[in-house]
Amino acid sequence: MDRNICCVCHQLVDADARKLGGRIYCARHYAKVTQEHPGAWRAGLGMIAGQLGFVLLVEILAGLFHPTFSGWVLVAVGVGLALLPALLWMVFFYQQDRLEPEPKGYVFGVFMLGALLAQAVGIPLVDQVFEVQRWLPRSPLGGLLGAILVIGFVQEFLKYAAVRYSVFSLPEFDERVDGVIYGTAAGLGYATMLNINYVIADGGVHLQAGIIRIVVTALAQASFAGLTGYFLGRAKFEDEPVWWLPAGVMLAAGLNGVFTTLRGELTTTALDLAGGGFNPWPGLLLATVVAAATFGVLFSLIRRANKITLSGADAEGM
Repeated sequence: MDRNICCVCHQLVDADARKLGGRIYCARHYAKVTQEHPGAWRAGLGMIAGQLGFVLLVEILAGLFHPTFSGWVLVAVGVGLALLPALLWMVFFYQQDRLEPEPKGYVFGVFMLGALLAQAVGIPLVDQVFEVQRWLPRSPLGGLLGAILVIGFVQEFLKYAAVRYSVFSLPEFDERVDGVIYGTAAGLGYATMLNINYVIADGGVHLQAGIIRIVVTALAQASFAGLTGYFLGRAKFEDEPVWWLPAGVMLAAGLNGVFTTLRGELTTTALDLAGGGFNPWPGLLLATVVAAATFGVLFSLIRRANKITLSGADAEGM
């Protein structure tokens, strides 16, 4: 006699238990899969607004007081700024997610795993093995392909792996939106390590330009990882085809590469008699638009999927 087991908690359920994508759910986890989770989206929007506000605050204070740091103090300030985006997101997230929050240890663990994979694999692979900075600027088409196939694919696969091979199979990963939440955490971990490496390599950061670069990196990495997390959330709770997850990673990698290329074009000023220059503000605008659009689209897609599931359940019950 076949036994019906919930695919999330692996507990026995009745023969008439709900199904989604060919998978069986107990009543509690079926409700969890289809419930709204506005706190996650408010936290994402709060993170974007908070980081933009902090950029403006730093710009105003630096312009008024012209602080001068040097040596280890300059590096320490830069590392502190590099940690800020993840801290802001976690504060906003747990303020909005008080009723039934994701386990803090799991969220922080995925964040740390994203950071460790960046430091141990991603950064050495991109900078030392492929040496992208040496050949990426040589031609527009070659630069775009390199940004997608090397930078984009390496970064997005590692962020995908940080979620897929850690919390994905755990019972606490029990909602579609959890993929976006844990993906965002992995992306912020990756971004934090990229920013820390940037700070240390430069011996610190110029406050006004440095905070913009840090925020741009965080917004972009979190957005693309959140997109991959959406694919993971759908894959766990629906019967998606075998190409679904690879397609998610490839889409995120493609957007990552296009963003990297476009950001470089927008922030590099034209050459003239005085030479070229760098203007970080267009990059910040681009990253803000990309982050807001990505999280907005993901919210709409998950909300639509939940409504379709609930409408199907109502039809079955009639």
